[in-house]
Amino acid sequence: MNGILPLWKPRGMTSHDCVFKLRKLLGTKKVGHTGTLDPEVSGVLPICIGRATKIAEYITASGKTYEGEVTLGFSTTTEDAWGEKVEEKKVDRKIMREEVEKVLQSMTGEITQTPPMFSAVKVNGKRLYEYARQGIEIERPSRTVHIKRLRLLEEWDELNGDSSSFRFEVACGKGTYVRTLAVEIGNRLGYPAHMSALTRTQSASFKEEDCHTLEYIKEYVEDHHPQGLLLPLELGLSHLPKMVISDTLAEKVKNGARLQEPDTWPESTEVVMEYQGKAIAIYQRHPDKPGIIKPVKVLFND
Repeated sequence: MNGILPLWKPRGMTSHDCVFKLRKLLGTKKVGHTGTLDPEVSGVLPICIGRATKIAEYITASGKTYEGEVTLGFSTTTEDAWGEKVEEKKVDRKIMREEVEKVLQSMTGEITQTPPMFSAVKVNGKRLYEYARQGIEIERPSRTVHIKRLRLLEEWDELNGDSSSFRFEVACGKGTYVRTLAVEIGNRLGYPAHMSALTRTQSASFKEEDCHTLEYIKEYVEDHHPQGLLLPLELGLSHLPKMVISDTLAEKVKNGARLQEPDTWPESTEVVMEYQGKAIAIYQRHPDKPGIIKPVKVLFND
């Protein structure tokens, strides 16, 4: 089996739990996910099977879209609804929609984030959540992330009350912590805040309507071959430019040969080499030899 299985991850399971369960359901060991979703987050989780595991990192690095909820009034240790309260401040004024929209606009584009302590980022060879569970807070490296779109989801004119919440949609690049985004939105409005709900609605080119639940997959494989659930691995590379190649060149590409750079080579770091509708390799310009391209990954060599 080779291809991508777009899974709708349920709440209450880790991404690794899903991989473990799918290995059993599909009867294959070569299964990998494409970007961790927290246990309490549901949504689109493309699963790579067989040869498609070679391109998992490209799906992980692609843009993602989420629908979330910010709750103002208190912050938590984990920056979401499942941590312990850290700071409280009553929402003691009306917050107008225009004010929130200005804050969201100010956070669109390139922004700097500091990963939360409860995250999988490694510092000195140890994941941050391991320090956090020991009650140790350490200095974390900040990172620049790209926010493509950040907007309100529902119609309302003003917020007020002890704990005011509103829903938003964010389209963002790799490495963005939506929990941290929710906290920063609150800070800019003058209140401690946390992310009270989150769903991933898109990962790379895969959307909610493409996804299957674990329950459906279990029922399907009882009567059908699992390959029928899988989408072509090429869909996971659809965001990259492609070059259609000839029979002669295809043989060289399958063998991982270095090649002369074609005149039509796209202005891109990585390009999919496609033969008879199949992505057979990913190539890039050679870093040291001008006019030469070299393979990053060979996907089909038989």
